Amino acid sequence: MEVIVLYDLSVIIPARNEEFLSRTVEGVLKAKRGKTEVIVILDGSWSNPPIEDHPDVTIIYHKKSVGQRQAINEAAKLSRAKYILKLDAHCIMDKGFDVKLMADCEYNWTVVPRLYNLHAFNWRCKKCGNTWYQGPKPTFCCTDDQGHKKNKKCDSKKFQRMMVWKPRWHRRSDHMRFDSDLKFGYWGSFKKREGGKGDISDTMSLLGACFFMHRQRYWDMGGSDEKLGSWGTQGSEIALKSWLSGGRLVVNKKTWYSHLFRTQGGSFGFPYPQSGNQVARAKKMVQDMFLNNKWDKQVKPLSWLIEKFWPIPGWEQKDLDRIKKLGSAFISNNKKGI
Repeated sequence: MEVIVLYDLSVIIPARNEEFLSRTVEGVLKAKRGKTEVIVILDGSWSNPPIEDHPDVTIIYHKKSVGQRQAINEAAKLSRAKYILKLDAHCIMDKGFDVKLMADCEYNWTVVPRLYNLHAFNWRCKKCGNTWYQGPKPTFCCTDDQGHKKNKKCDSKKFQRMMVWKPRWHRRSDHMRFDSDLKFGYWGSFKKREGGKGDISDTMSLLGACFFMHRQRYWDMGGSDEKLGSWGTQGSEIALKSWLSGGRLVVNKKTWYSHLFRTQGGSFGFPYPQSGNQVARAKKMVQDMFLNNKWDKQVKPLSWLIEKFWPIPGWEQKDLDRIKKLGSAFISNNKKGI
């Protein structure tokens, strides 16, 4: 007789050409303390190195990429757990992250752990032993463009990547925001405000790399909107859906995750071709949907959220005034049943 394991949490990892995927999955399995499974969507490429077989890991492979949003939705449909956590394929999780998150999550909450930058690796010169912090592969040991003072006598072109794979404890982020164009931004100073205090505190927005909630709540909000395309502006999408549906978005400072930021391009950039037009289209669609109060599931106008967090970096009084006018029309129309 087949034994069916009932999970409390499904960790959803969409991945396309992600070199640290197997390391991320292994880390999640070691860190979990509850009835937690991992669902990996291999979106157009197999994992290299491969993911080791494990009873708590399910792998779905697509020969042709379907896109990140569709992959997340597919995994969420496959899940039968009470909760889901979406995670990027280049992260470390805190020990017991799962039970800590499940212990503090009301039904209409979206929760993010506190965030640390991930130090994945260093480069090392095979000839003289000089090392560089992670980034694109060096060209010459002594070149100035590496950002460090190096041995000028070494002309080596041979380098070895040395894995580190640990959080950068001095690079922590708790609170996040978006500006008047709904562009993501960090908000370190919010911790000094009343709403930013405590182990569980409000955050205006989130990084799309990781978010946690009741699985049914994810579908109450419509999941990830596949009309927006594969990638782009997902943090603002999930944040705005969480707040404007009448829910709450919080950071749980009792636990954390560490995320690898690949912002330097070259060999240390996005792992697959990304359409700038698609990303721009997603941004415009999200702006139209939320700046104009067009999301069909919202029960509160955007002006309510902006006033809740006011003042906000990246917003001017004229932006708030414009949003309040649209908010008044939203409230009026809803009272009329429109």
